[in-house]
Amino acid sequence: MKKALVIIALSIFAVSCTKTAEVKEVKTAYVDTSILMKEYTEAKDLEAKYKGQAEEKGRQLQAEITRFKQDAANFQSQAQANGQAWAQQRGAELQKREQQLGYAQQALSQQLQQESGVEMDSLVSGVKKFIKDYGKKNGYSYIYGTGDAASILYAEEKYDITKDIIKALNDKYKSSPKSEEKPAVKEGEAVKK
Repeated sequence: MKKALVIIALSIFAVSCTKTAEVKEVKTAYVDTSILMKEYTEAKDLEAKYKGQAEEKGRQLQAEITRFKQDAANFQSQAQANGQAWAQQRGAELQKREQQLGYAQQALSQQLQQESGVEMDSLVSGVKKFIKDYGKKNGYSYIYGTGDAASILYAEEKYDITKDIIKALNDKYKSSPKSEEKPAVKEGEAVKK
């Protein structure tokens, strides 16, 4: 009986030693998200779009500011000639205009931030989905992100797939049909929110 137990134990030991452990390779990589967003063509196009809108709308507002400054300068020279009552009335009008211009600048800034924020959130969601699909397609167990909101403190450069992701995203963006410009949010609607 003892011999049978020893033989069974030895046979189990022998079988377990010959059986190789099945270890799945864990394929990992990381993407530098700050570089990705700087070099991704769609992100560049989005930034250029809102920079252009800010410049265009800013020029219109700047013209009004220039007229206000000219009126304020004229007020200074005409105040003594037209008397105190005129100066008080005109001064109050200028203060009101100055306040309105300040509100207009603030509203413009908020409108552009809101509009660009919505599109940028959509872009980031699309990039995350793309990276997830890329990871599945290429057999990655994990793809980490580095950059401004770093979740990795150190990684060997051989695991950096940022350039591969940028190239794939840019190729996808170039090949996708350009959608029509979305209607801009009306100026009054952005202020109401």
